[in-house]
Amino acid sequence: MGGARGVTHSLCGRLLLWSAMHGLVRSAPARPEAPSGAGQFWHITDLHLDPTYHLTMNHTQVCASSKGVNASSPGLFGDFMCDSPYKLILSALKFMKDSGQQASFMIWTGDSPPHVPAKELSTKMVIDIIGNMTSTIRRFFPELQVFPALGNHDYWPQDQLPASVSEVYSAAAGFWKPWLTDEAISTLGKGGFYTQTVQPSASGPPLRIISLNTVLYYAPNNVTLNVTDPANQLEWLEEVLEMAFQNKEKVYVIGHVPVGYLPFVRYVAAIREYYNERLIEIFRRYSSVIAGQFFGHTHRDSIMILLDKKGKPVNSLFVAPAVTPVKSHWQVDSNNPGVRLYQYDPLSYSVLDLWQFYLNLTEANLKNVSDWRLEYVMTKAYGIEDLKPESLHGMVKKLSAPHSKWFTKYYNNYFVSYDGNKFCEKHCRVTQLCAIQYLDRPSYIDCISNEDTSPNEKKVRNHLLENRKDSLFTPYATA
Repeated sequence: MGGARGVTHSLCGRLLLWSAMHGLVRSAPARPEAPSGAGQFWHITDLHLDPTYHLTMNHTQVCASSKGVNASSPGLFGDFMCDSPYKLILSALKFMKDSGQQASFMIWTGDSPPHVPAKELSTKMVIDIIGNMTSTIRRFFPELQVFPALGNHDYWPQDQLPASVSEVYSAAAGFWKPWLTDEAISTLGKGGFYTQTVQPSASGPPLRIISLNTVLYYAPNNVTLNVTDPANQLEWLEEVLEMAFQNKEKVYVIGHVPVGYLPFVRYVAAIREYYNERLIEIFRRYSSVIAGQFFGHTHRDSIMILLDKKGKPVNSLFVAPAVTPVKSHWQVDSNNPGVRLYQYDPLSYSVLDLWQFYLNLTEANLKNVSDWRLEYVMTKAYGIEDLKPESLHGMVKKLSAPHSKWFTKYYNNYFVSYDGNKFCEKHCRVTQLCAIQYLDRPSYIDCISNEDTSPNEKKVRNHLLENRKDSLFTPYATA
């Protein structure tokens, strides 16, 4: 990859492709029936633009994000070994714009730069890419309110987001000023987080958005190692939620790295366990205020349910799949690109449904046309009434049944229809189901041990229970 000027020039050059792109995108919006009177909002995440993506006979040189590995089958809209070409991101946003869906706002949960070695990026290049993605979104949606969150790649070096003022925070605050209030801009510039209310309809109550900088709690972030409350965000979060409680507001929490445990590997929390336990305790305490939580980061499509200490479902959490289709050379599976539309109750802000849209990347490259389509409507796919915590809890009971067809469907959707023949054996299935239902350490460990009684699993559990300190130093390797 070239220097900062080269990346900026490359991005600007791709912006000039705008008019040419119209002939390459066939947006055929699916129009499922929305719940009567429901509001809607879009969710996009993990764009991961790779400005170096280009078609060449040398498949090791298609994109910097493949890190020298052969691209598998590169085409106009990308490759599963590469991060997003600009054309892929344009096609996603154009589909959303042309879908005819009336959205009140959009959430954008982070990660704009590509997965490349630190030496191939710089602070300026990261800022340029965040700026270009911001201007691209605004070009498609000039009037739409957007609430962004910062991801672990939205910094240089990646993951090292600080607990104080930084050049990246200041730049993001500048880019996002058209969307955010002065108060939100102030806290964003100091610690990468903010809160703001939105009034989706004239007749309904306001909704409070809390955009957390969960990268402060991410295990690879060495800057916040051994810091009890980086940027005082936890204290701030409790104050904002208490204020919302006193004012009878409803809240959506958004962020990049989710809370809870990763669904593809056992005993690994998405963030350091100390912070995970703190956040789960706060979210339980204010579960009557929080109407939904929305994250990205894993590139996969999954849900979680926050249970209170008595096992009652009290919060619905959603992890949206990425726009980028990239996978590492050691990974067998990837995801097709996806974007998402939620439906919500305009009075209570309970989440009623979600429509997941996707692009079959292989097909799009073969036809040189991006045909975004509906993958599933969640209530119809799983036979549930809405996406409130009680309904999702009932859905998980269906997923947990032996030989569950519902779980087979869920696991296919987890990869955004990448491979319909994927099968999840018992170890995989237990890992997925425990991650969905148990977000704190004790209940998660109990779930694994109760569902998997193998001698090796008992050894792992006993070791974890003997070392049950909520360490700030826990060096978990996360995806």
